[in-house]
Amino acid sequence: MNDPRPPTRLDMLRFARRVVEQQAVRQLALIDRWIADEEQREVELRAARARRARAADWLIQYGLSRANVDAVHAGDCWAAKRSGRCRPVTREQAVEALRQQVPACPHCRPDTELGVLD
Repeated sequence: MNDPRPPTRLDMLRFARRVVEQQAVRQLALIDRWIADEEQREVELRAARARRARAADWLIQYGLSRANVDAVHAGDCWAAKRSGRCRPVTREQAVEALRQQVPACPHCRPDTELGVLD
């Protein structure tokens, strides 16, 4: 432990190599963990995209009380997105709502697209 002779240049170089090797191993482990975390995030992102439902083709807008139906919209209507009170429906449900005198949105005109004209 108490070596009377001072370390040689070769001893110091070997010591420096061990220190650098230990640091490199730790840094590589850290980078490997970062890579694994990023791969996991990408897997989760792909899974979320796959789960995300395709946008509805037709929407029905409900009133504030949700008891009455206010309008029928096409799925990409900007007015439907603004209202926030719309639910997706099938083509048949949208046609039936129009036949039941639910008003068609004046912006996207789903009645024209569905072929239900008065």
